[in-house]
Amino acid sequence: MLLLLASLLSQPLLAETRLWYAAPLIVSVSLVFSATRHERPDEILTHALRFGGWVLVFMAVVTFVMQFMAWLQ
Repeated sequence: MLLLLASLLSQPLLAETRLWYAAPLIVSVSLVFSATRHERPDEILTHALRFGGWVLVFMAVVTFVMQFMAWLQ
């Protein structure tokens, strides 16, 4: 048990590494969502950029709220 805990604590950048998985997910979800709504490629890209921006803002707000709640403890 202590060995497992020590191995987990020895990787301080694990959360930052996992955060990189969000970028391709945001891109793919926004492109697929936009392609289901529009036909023309320029409209798809415009809508995908707007939708991706909304997802990033939402993720940033949720992260801020979680960090604030952790700070209150």
